[in-house]
Amino acid sequence: MSETGASPAKIKKLDPSEQVHEAREYDPETQKALEEIDSCQNEIDQLNEKASEEILKVEQKYNKLRKPNFENRSKIIQRIPNFWVTAFVNHPQISAILEEEEEECLHYLTKLDVEEFDDIKSGYRIKFFFDENPYFENDVLTKEFHLGSTGDPASHSTDIKWKDGHNLLERFRQRMQQGEKSGGSGRKRPLDLRSFFSWFCDHGDPSADEIAEVIKDDMWPNPLQYFLVPDIEVENGEGDDDEEEEELDEEEVDDNVVVVEEEIEEVDEEEEEEDEVQAEEDGEADE
Repeated sequence: MSETGASPAKIKKLDPSEQVHEAREYDPETQKALEEIDSCQNEIDQLNEKASEEILKVEQKYNKLRKPNFENRSKIIQRIPNFWVTAFVNHPQISAILEEEEEECLHYLTKLDVEEFDDIKSGYRIKFFFDENPYFENDVLTKEFHLGSTGDPASHSTDIKWKDGHNLLERFRQRMQQGEKSGGSGRKRPLDLRSFFSWFCDHGDPSADEIAEVIKDDMWPNPLQYFLVPDIEVENGEGDDDEEEEELDEEEVDDNVVVVEEEIEEVDEEEEEEDEVQAEEDGEADE
């Protein structure tokens, strides 16, 4: 980039009267070329903006076309016990924030739904549908993200109506406090600063909500791949591990056989030497 004060995206058109104050001056031919490049870049930027608008229209069109398929998929998923909790547990990023009690709670999760607003750029909502459960009164928990073109992104979520003695969020906070006092949590997995429900209730930085993005862009489009993770691993290579173990066992057996054979040969050689010595001694005795 030149030292004319121009931004990386667009080179400021230089006025000859201002060149005296610039750190670097250009000859007339270079100045003309820079202005032409700037003009081309403006045209490219306009096309990019137009492309974004067209892509947005296509996305909106196909969101409507996909909706019946998503609804049909949700009905079929409800026929499979513990589908969503299994998919969540098998997902590396979601499982990283799941507490054991939260996993038990998610056994009551019967349906997940992600809805993008009509104006896709304005935001989306994630809806969790639950059967009656011992943890809270709500049958639907919703977290919304508003990404308006003006102002900072914002999010808000359903107020969870916890049942007495089953407030998982409060229990998590207590464990966090105890962990800070004792210097550790005692959990097998690394201590994460969030749990599933603390994420759900957190609205500190909606623009950096990785869990929401993972659910919207990874889990929701194809949850089947995470439900089937153990089966897929078996098909793609877990059986190979068993074969490798068998090969290692066979190699160990071969090594043992070699060692035994070497020991036998050594014993035979020692016996031959002893026989030769004895024969010499017998010969000397006869003389």
